[in-house]
Amino acid sequence: MIAGVRSWGGYPAVEHAAVLPLTWRHENLPAAVRPLLAAGLSRSYGDSALNEGGTLLATTGLDRIIRFDRATGRLQCEAGASLASLYALVIPAGWFLPVAPGTANVTVGGAIANDVHGKNHHVAGTFAHHVVRFELLRSDGSRRECSPTREPDLFVATIGGLGLTGVITWAELQLRPIAATDIEVDTLAMPGLDAFFELAAGADATHEYTVAWIDALAQGPALGRGVFMRARHAEGPRTLRAARRQRLAVPLMPPVCAVSRPAVLTFNALYRLRGTRTWKRSVQPYEAFLFPLDGIGNWNRLYGPAGFLQHQCVVPREAAPRALREMLAAIAKAGQASPLTVLKAFGDLPSLGLLSFPRPGVTLALDFALRGPETFALLEHLDRIVVDAGGAIYPAKDARMSPATFRAGFPRWTALEQWRDPAFSSSFWRRVTQAP
Repeated sequence: MIAGVRSWGGYPAVEHAAVLPLTWRHENLPAAVRPLLAAGLSRSYGDSALNEGGTLLATTGLDRIIRFDRATGRLQCEAGASLASLYALVIPAGWFLPVAPGTANVTVGGAIANDVHGKNHHVAGTFAHHVVRFELLRSDGSRRECSPTREPDLFVATIGGLGLTGVITWAELQLRPIAATDIEVDTLAMPGLDAFFELAAGADATHEYTVAWIDALAQGPALGRGVFMRARHAEGPRTLRAARRQRLAVPLMPPVCAVSRPAVLTFNALYRLRGTRTWKRSVQPYEAFLFPLDGIGNWNRLYGPAGFLQHQCVVPREAAPRALREMLAAIAKAGQASPLTVLKAFGDLPSLGLLSFPRPGVTLALDFALRGPETFALLEHLDRIVVDAGGAIYPAKDARMSPATFRAGFPRWTALEQWRDPAFSSSFWRRVTQAP
């Protein structure tokens, strides 16, 4: 057995029978211990890309560009290509990926399998809204070209389907044109949670990107204070450039978690200085705004050998003020510091996948160092608030939600089970469905 394969959060660490590379999209799947699961750049936080006791099919060797039409912005590539590599190709030609998650270090196949979203959901929807078609390789050797009009049921099952319907070998995407890669960012101090809803409602109508950072340790009248950001691509003369190189990295994992409460208090105080009482504008490189943590290599090591858990939820708009207050109050009371607390509003564009996470409402993402039973107890408490509000937990970020919590947020999971390739499974799927 191969030990030590970990997700980005570092929990859990499981043993796999094998990790086999896929090199050519035209080849069939290798003979291997089942169940199978495709794996990309390991940026899922929990166990959705882990397959304990089974085989991981490493897709990063499928990273070729098949064709790129610079006139129309239509791009066809293999599913193991990273978003970062696509930006390097398409930006000089004046094109951009319409939807970007919080890191560019994910594969195209992973972006489809998790139906990722970005800071512009209210404008662009999810990644899948810009997928024209893809090829799915099943364990029986069949190759199924899927699109909204061809194999539509398998198309929507694969989108957000967590890699359970087979291996995506290639995908065709529709890009969006840009005149500049730099982003004009307006920041404003946010005194409390009420301010977020007011600011988001106004900014969503005028700006492509909106997001807020929250001081999760604030209590009382300051509950929900933070910094609100609205942004759009810069206009004016055509200024296109490749991404800047990463300058910082965490070279080694510390023996203990470096994300202590005093460290988070200091970080929060410094981050709040970015916000002022009136709008402050800056022009930032696109990667600094869209992928701020990509500038620090292996930043997940700061959480130490035990790793960390991320909790990202979505709750309906009408329930959001109450639910978010309850969640933030519980976090502050528990004193479990989350330095990366991000709040965003989702738009009304319906997601395409059976298990797509985004839906109309508000999404809150938090990171917690894994400190033992008290961390799990806090997250279970947050789960109950989310479920009571009619919300859901993001599978790509989860390592511990219960089957009941999963089924409450994703009632169509049984429909996905009907389309799941019988040879494919994951640690996550077996955990939340109790499937053998």
